[in-house]
Amino acid sequence: MTAPIALYLLILAGALMLLFSTRVRTDLAALLVILALALSGLIPAHAALSGFSSEAALITASVFVISAGLAATGVADGIGHRIGLLAGHSEWRTLLVVMPAVALVAAFTHQLMVVAMMLPALLNLAREKHLAASRLLLPMAYAASLGTTLTVLGAPAFLLTASLLQRSGLPTLGVFSIAPLGLVLVASGTVSMLLLRWLLPRRGDAESDAALGGLGRYYTEIAVPKGSRWAGRTMDEFMAQYGSHMQVLDWLRAGVSLPRPFAPLPLLDGDVLLVQASPEELAGLVAQPDLVLHAVVQAGEALPRGLSEQAQGQARLFQAMLAPQSALLGRRLGEADLPGRFGVVPVGLWRRDGWLGGEMAQAPLEAGDVLVLWGAPERFRSLAQFRGFLTLSPFRADLRLRHKARHALLILAGSVLAAASGLIEPVLAFMGGAVAMMLSGCVPAEQGYRAIDLRPFLMIAAAIPLGLAMQASGSADWLAHGLQLLLHGQSPFVALLLLFATAALVTQPLSDTATTALLVPVAIALADAMQLSPTAAAVTVTTGAVTAFITPIGHHGSLLVLRAGNYRLHDFVLLGLPLTTLIGVVTAWIAPKLFPVG
Repeated sequence: MTAPIALYLLILAGALMLLFSTRVRTDLAALLVILALALSGLIPAHAALSGFSSEAALITASVFVISAGLAATGVADGIGHRIGLLAGHSEWRTLLVVMPAVALVAAFTHQLMVVAMMLPALLNLAREKHLAASRLLLPMAYAASLGTTLTVLGAPAFLLTASLLQRSGLPTLGVFSIAPLGLVLVASGTVSMLLLRWLLPRRGDAESDAALGGLGRYYTEIAVPKGSRWAGRTMDEFMAQYGSHMQVLDWLRAGVSLPRPFAPLPLLDGDVLLVQASPEELAGLVAQPDLVLHAVVQAGEALPRGLSEQAQGQARLFQAMLAPQSALLGRRLGEADLPGRFGVVPVGLWRRDGWLGGEMAQAPLEAGDVLVLWGAPERFRSLAQFRGFLTLSPFRADLRLRHKARHALLILAGSVLAAASGLIEPVLAFMGGAVAMMLSGCVPAEQGYRAIDLRPFLMIAAAIPLGLAMQASGSADWLAHGLQLLLHGQSPFVALLLLFATAALVTQPLSDTATTALLVPVAIALADAMQLSPTAAAVTVTTGAVTAFITPIGHHGSLLVLRAGNYRLHDFVLLGLPLTTLIGVVTAWIAPKLFPVG
């Protein structure tokens, strides 16, 4: 062992210790790794920083934005709602539905895209079903990686293996030639997740903070404007789209409540619905063309002259909590005359207990009520001086622009098809998709940038130079030489199992593609000595590279769920090690039968 190899192994061990200890945040640990590699001289500074411009890191940032577009337009909610219908309220049924579905989609698209698309859907599903998100996200990420073994298109590593086999004068891999192995692996992975559920941590997701901006559901009134696509359609159709996000409490036509049941009745222009809506739905109604906030419709009449046009152009949502000794207590919301006194319009109300019926304007105000107010920002300066409100803050919620759902789906399909066709580099296809999401208005630019989670981005940026240093230090060649000595004289099954294990370990600091490029030529060269088909050896190595779940840094999909599921490094080891072992045994057993000698 040379000094550079020893130094590299020391840095790698230190990185793993930092991740295991959890005393240092994962993003800081990633930055320390980058600094250590550069300052040690193992690789030049520009190589240590190359991870920030790597294809994997840029795709990760792009899919965060595309995922934000899918969430903002309600596509992710729709997926989660359909999964919820199939899964019921059972955790095991949810896993049984999610894992095969995710694997199937990942077989024909980029696994990062699948994980990013499913992440908000499963977070919403977990909250609605009162399940721990940490019990769902990691199996979903594993399923996305397992899905890449269903077709050669699923992972760049298998495409590389097909090319390496062809260059060696051997038959290349067809699109579905690995499908029998992949089907067994997906089934084995799903069953093992159901059996190993007791190893999954039970933690709340990192985004479930109960701040003032996330109080739950607000009462509000929405109106059906003239020319709305909902005019003439039944309440049953309306609830099919909004039922999981809105609860209709009352339906007013010309100021009169309609009799129940609402389901078969048609909506008409001017109808007003009293609903309970999530903060995201309430914020999104400001920009919806087919549904409008009823109070905003009346704002032109309610606001003093000169304020209406100003508010319409610069309006923002704020929220204010009524103080215990407020002069507004006991008065009806309409009698408070907030438009006339302050130039703002109350469009929503949150109340800890109690129930509203009839018009919101007739609701008597209580201490602790939170009003959602709409108006020009400068009008809130005078409102801040009013002692009747305990707090005043911007209304923070990501928009739900459901009328843009079709645009978001087209952009997603275009990005995936462009990347899969090979006509455009995947990184450019997904970057284009992210830009299109923002330019089309599917997600506001600020919201899109805010959706980029820097922690997995930095972890990927650190994993790339770790792989470069492994090669530059001679550690990769040292490992390949040791592998040749280790495999000599072993039985085919043991040899394939050792090949799989080596690929599974090397792919942690390296990457699945780099591991494939390093070890597949070695596996092909050793196949004759092991009395194996070169294709079986190459497929085993590639499978080990794309399905090794020992640490989160080995697969970028796992990094995407790291923060959202509040995971620790030992969670991945406890669950990933037995799963990886099972996959290795299954692969070593099936590969020589699927690709026999000769």
